[in-house]
Amino acid sequence: MTIAYPSTPPVVAAPSGAPRPRLTFLGTGYLGATYAICFAELGYEVLGFDVDEAKISKLSGGDVPIHEPGLDELLRKNLSAGRLRFTTSWEEVAEFGDVHFICVGTPQRPDGMAADLSHVESAVTNLAPLLKRKALIAGKSTVPVGTAEWIEQLVRRHTPAELGVEVAWSPEFLQEGVAVEDVLRPNRIIFGVKSDWATGMLYAAHKGVFDLALTEDREVPVVVTDFATAELVKVAANAFLATKISFINAMAEVCEAAGADVTQLARSIGYDARIGNKFLRAGVGFGGGCLPKDIRAFQARAQELGVGEALRFLHEVDLINQRRRQKIVQLSAELLGRGYGPAGPDLAGTRITVLGATFKPNSDDVRDSPALSVVRKLARSGAEVTVYDPEGMDNARNDVADVTYSKTLTDAVTGADLICVLTEWEEFRNADPNSLNELVAARRVIDGRNCLDQSVWVAAGWEYRGMGKPAVA
Repeated sequence: MTIAYPSTPPVVAAPSGAPRPRLTFLGTGYLGATYAICFAELGYEVLGFDVDEAKISKLSGGDVPIHEPGLDELLRKNLSAGRLRFTTSWEEVAEFGDVHFICVGTPQRPDGMAADLSHVESAVTNLAPLLKRKALIAGKSTVPVGTAEWIEQLVRRHTPAELGVEVAWSPEFLQEGVAVEDVLRPNRIIFGVKSDWATGMLYAAHKGVFDLALTEDREVPVVVTDFATAELVKVAANAFLATKISFINAMAEVCEAAGADVTQLARSIGYDARIGNKFLRAGVGFGGGCLPKDIRAFQARAQELGVGEALRFLHEVDLINQRRRQKIVQLSAELLGRGYGPAGPDLAGTRITVLGATFKPNSDDVRDSPALSVVRKLARSGAEVTVYDPEGMDNARNDVADVTYSKTLTDAVTGADLICVLTEWEEFRNADPNSLNELVAARRVIDGRNCLDQSVWVAAGWEYRGMGKPAVA
């Protein structure tokens, strides 16, 4: 059932007796911290929980441990208003909350492609025995289908039946860099529920979102569905987006072989409304903490359900994505005049500057970053690699230690034999190649995100290589 809110809301009373349900967010990483802060901004009383004392201390002091535009200001504002607090106490969480949102990580298991649900299990088994009144435990983490039913079993095992604690699933759809907007003004909300009470509680927990939409003359589509469908929405969406990105990168491979231009190809097919132009920019591929591990976990779960053949194509989606990273190494060898043998190129004695460390701009997230993957490959090939990123330097250093990090773009490119632009930060897109001419050792650039103005760089005397584009010098 799809409902366009604002509409006549279900009537439900918060178990705590508060006018609005009190919300807790279990896990204050990227997902939980963003939701906690934004829902406090919507007027809710919010408690964020994490087992990481250092993280809770930073948040309590008004310091967001991630880079997300606009989030720092909202954190400090709502701490001051008294609507938002953070804790490491499970007892405090159980006493405070009417709706408990699970926002913990579900990383890829080290021994395979499946999702590691240990953090989810820990959150439920630590909270449930402490509950003293009816509450709703609602998942937002991305999980394999069937997880909510399993959590229901855990709740039954750890709480008295007379409390009537219920489970629901309401997946998140945050995009790093615009996450505040995605929480406050979502393009859809999913309620995976089994009762009218759970539906009413989730409506009450999101009423601030609907009220904001009403003041802005918008509607927010809400799909009320079963557990399994709600869980599949997020992984299906991520699988589709990953497939679309890998499709255009596969076309880039064809264009490179045929001498065609993938940017013009993408623009041309994007005019078809059935296809659309979003996620059709060829480049070095996708990364981050969601798409790569989610498509692998989806494949693993499909295999467990006996329908692994249905998602076999996602294996090729993953392989295409990985090949685009190696393509940067191949282009580097070509531009630097180095041979490419069975063990890869020998780039010893070359100085390569990589602009970008995060998996996307407006974030400090380097999880499964294509840029850092390329950095490792270039370094293993013997190149002297220098990295610069506007926000991701600290995280990058923790991930890749044996390369040089520069504090500014100017320092990074000085003396470079080759520049590789691997994250499309505005600072890189708007860089003036003429101002870099006297700094570099050679005017060579690989546009790994097809984000530079090719004509401007070529006119400034640079040998330019894009992804899926004819070579221009």
